Amino acid sequence: MTWSTTTELLPHQADAVAKLLPSRVGGLFAEMGTGKSRCLIELAARRRAKVDRVVWFCPVSVKETVRQEILKHTTCGEDDVFVFDDRTDAATMPLDRPWYVVGIESLSASVRVIAAFDALADERTFVAVDESTYIKGPHASRTRRVTDMSRRARYRAVLTGTPFTQGVVDLYAQMSFLSPKILGYNSFWSFANNHLEYEKDRRTGKVTGRIRRSHNTDYLAAKIAPYVYQIRKDECLDLPPKLFEQHWVAMSGEQHEATRVAKEDLLADEGTYDSPHIAIFRLFSRLQAIACGFERGRPIRHHRVAGLRDVVERIPEGEKVVVWTKYRQGLDDVTAALRDAHGTDSCREFHGGLDERARGREVEAWRREARFLVATQQSGGHGLTLVEASHAVFYSTGFKYSERAQAEDRIHRIGQGRPCTYVDIAVEDSIDRRILQAVWSKGASLEAFRRELDTCKRKGMRDRIRDIVMAL
Repeated sequence: MTWSTTTELLPHQADAVAKLLPSRVGGLFAEMGTGKSRCLIELAARRRAKVDRVVWFCPVSVKETVRQEILKHTTCGEDDVFVFDDRTDAATMPLDRPWYVVGIESLSASVRVIAAFDALADERTFVAVDESTYIKGPHASRTRRVTDMSRRARYRAVLTGTPFTQGVVDLYAQMSFLSPKILGYNSFWSFANNHLEYEKDRRTGKVTGRIRRSHNTDYLAAKIAPYVYQIRKDECLDLPPKLFEQHWVAMSGEQHEATRVAKEDLLADEGTYDSPHIAIFRLFSRLQAIACGFERGRPIRHHRVAGLRDVVERIPEGEKVVVWTKYRQGLDDVTAALRDAHGTDSCREFHGGLDERARGREVEAWRREARFLVATQQSGGHGLTLVEASHAVFYSTGFKYSERAQAEDRIHRIGQGRPCTYVDIAVEDSIDRRILQAVWSKGASLEAFRRELDTCKRKGMRDRIRDIVMAL
């Protein structure tokens, strides 16, 4: 069929298309909110004479968002966009649609989805992986499958705002999907031997799985430069500022006791002193759960919900609000409290317990009529555009800066005309202090903490490890 675009490119989007169009493969490393989807649609439009279909891989949670973007920016109708679901089968799937939207996670286990994609991939196909850090693991089954089957496609593209969540190690699989010729390595081991230095166990001398440092990064930058367009929001968009606040609440007696027991359990385990960074980062998860009001799945008394109520009361009445939480159990606490205070229809949910259709309906209902959208970062942190709100409350958050940045930018992107306010609810004298330090420093403080633990391990400093644990 013949279709065309219906919206104009912004200047930076036009630059991106001009850079990527001459090559059959390319990476768009553009910060969240800069309009990566519009760039991909334009690339597909300009290649219409040479491709019959675009297969657009994305996180399952944003398939509906991708579909809406296609309909918004093109003359395509509802029937022109085929979205894979739990019933998609190669034998019954239509083969004449210009657009196919596929959840990238499905390639990990669904034989049906694998077979259906295999039926689509040929010389007349354009395959794109959106949020391509989902294929950053070179040995993961989804990475191998999408890479191998996409070799038949005429055009390939990767899109992400955070290409290096764990350093240059993330680069290998994304570039290999495009073409192994870009980096010049036919295996991850060749890449690792030239660019990655791994730590060694001080007792056995064996190489561990943890990367100490990267080498020859200038070489990698030069190799990918012809195939990648990279841009940040502050370089291309005149967006309103981000404003940050913290709201601290006291730790309850039960939380104090649970925290003490968790630390003592760790210090009583001799394995802690052999592998302190593994043991202590496991403790982090336990301490964060305690700070959020539950210990080993059991609810304990806390003041976090009361803090949320205080924060919401200070937001002007009628302003839409996105509330982020790390834990599903925390989400249930939040929705119950908001509905109790503001009415049963005031709140909508977005989490992994809902199928993709239900999540889409929840977001649309929030846009139409509800005030609060409560979402887990894992499910809602990618792809959604939530610019109807200019306030976001982090009821709880994780250590990874990349995940936090993704969640923040759901409201701070093209279409937002007001300053965006972010409020972190945190518990005094808890692991929340360390988490917020990691977020504010974009992970730098967490890396410094890892280095300190490694020093303690190498020098056998048991007392220092104990001091570190008790200070958490």
